[in-house]
Amino acid sequence: LPERLILARQRHLSHAAFLELVLADEATRRDTSSAARRARDAGLDPSMHLEAWDETAAVRYDRTLWADLTSLRFLDGPHGALLLGAVGVGKTHLATALGHIAVRRKIPTLMLRADSMFKRLRASRLDNSTEAELRRLAQVRLLIIDDFALQPMDATATADFYELIVARHQKAATVLTSNRTPDEWLAIMTDPLLAQAAVDRLTSTAHELVVEGQSYRRRQKPSVDS
Repeated sequence: LPERLILARQRHLSHAAFLELVLADEATRRDTSSAARRARDAGLDPSMHLEAWDETAAVRYDRTLWADLTSLRFLDGPHGALLLGAVGVGKTHLATALGHIAVRRKIPTLMLRADSMFKRLRASRLDNSTEAELRRLAQVRLLIIDDFALQPMDATATADFYELIVARHQKAATVLTSNRTPDEWLAIMTDPLLAQAAVDRLTSTAHELVVEGQSYRRRQKPSVDS
C-alpha cells in the first residue's frame, strides 16, 4: 500500500484510478495464490515452471513442436505428448512446465511418478477402491505420468496401464516421460496383447518430443579449483 500511495502521488491518480490499481493488485495476488495451490494439489514441483527452463542448455529438441505443446492446443484433440530421452536431459522439467501452464488456466491436472501411480492402484485393491481410483485418474483432463517404464511391469501394473489408457483414449490428454522408446515399453510389460493395445492407443494420438543431449546433473557436478 505505501508503494502504491507513492505511485499515486507521482502520477496524480484520481481516487477511482487508485482504487482500480489496488484492486488489480489484489486480483493478481489471489490468482497467483490460487494457481500455487492448484499446482501443489496437482503434484507439480514449484521450481519446474517454464520460466525456469534454461533455453541455453546443451540439449536438442524440436523447438517448434515444443512451442505448440506449450500452447496446450493438444488438449483440444484430445491428444497427448511423449517426452522421450536419456536420463537428466530435462524431460520431467518440461512435463512439469506444461502442468503449470495448465493449472494457471484452471485446467484440472495431475502429475504422478509411474511407480507411485502403480503402487497406489495396487494398494487400492486392499479396500476394493480400484475402480474409483481408475475413474479418478481417467477423468482428470491432463494426466502427466513421469518416469514411465523405468522398471519391468508385472501383470497387475500392465493390466492397470491398459485400463487407464483405454479409459482416457480420445477423451483426455496424457503426457508421459520416459527414458525408453514405445517399442521398448512392450518388452518390459508382462502381457504382450494388453501392452500392444495400450501402447498403440497412446502413441496413435500423441506428439513425440525427443530430447537429446548431456545430462544437466553432470553439468552441475562441482569442480575442484586447481
